Amino acid sequence: MKAAVVQINSTGDRDRNLEVAATQVKNAAADGARIVVLPEKWPLLATGEELLAGAEPIDGPAITAARSWARESGIHLLAGSFTESHEDGTLPSNTSPLISPDGEILALYRKLHMYDVEAGGVTYRESAFEQAGDRIVIADLELPGAETEKLGLTVCYDLRFPELYRALLDLGATLFTVPSAFTSATGRDHWEVLVRARAIENEAFVLAANQVGRAAPEFDSWGHSMIVDPWGRVQALVDEGEGFASAELDFADLADTRSRFPAVDHRRPIPPVTDEVPHGS
Repeated sequence: MKAAVVQINSTGDRDRNLEVAATQVKNAAADGARIVVLPEKWPLLATGEELLAGAEPIDGPAITAARSWARESGIHLLAGSFTESHEDGTLPSNTSPLISPDGEILALYRKLHMYDVEAGGVTYRESAFEQAGDRIVIADLELPGAETEKLGLTVCYDLRFPELYRALLDLGATLFTVPSAFTSATGRDHWEVLVRARAIENEAFVLAANQVGRAAPEFDSWGHSMIVDPWGRVQALVDEGEGFASAELDFADLADTRSRFPAVDHRRPIPPVTDEVPHGS
């Protein structure tokens, strides 16, 4: 199965963001991709106040458009993430939808880990404008001419928490999606290392679609969207600028890797801490 990751420079211009996303998704589908992944906050990347004002429900314009693209192209579309409003008036969620080739929403993951950090001289307080999710999400990915694969959904900062990926692995995940707006300040040192690490330690494919370039107020995203195989090799990369990269996902090769080098099966429970001297020492 061919997969693609899309890289765009989203800003506060929603109309332009949707236009670019539509073009890149359709181009990736025309190139043969059967699953396409958009980056985090692709419909709107702006100040916290603008994100609050621009939050929309699942049936709002952004995801309605994404559903139509999936249906028209006959693809699975991981619609990155968007700022999802809630009827109860609570803070929005950073929500990642998986859409079927029929345009139906198969799964919704709400980002667990809030990006409350200081990086590159900029202070980020995601929790001031969004609420964290409360559950992990795995979805069945039914592929033409292949067995159903399990897709684990994650978003951006989640990449730094390997226990999340282990939990998804234990639910059967063979691939992970990571829509992101990973900053240049951290991305130049950490992005590829972390993406490849999550692939290697779980012997799974990782589809990591990142934002690129600048957006107000102080966003500067690293780009370098990539697809990594279960051995940790980068199979496709969008280095700079907007565009997409695609690669074949060989699940037979994944199964062979896990069979020949069964590290995911060699895990053992971590023994409890004790002050006792081990017998025979």
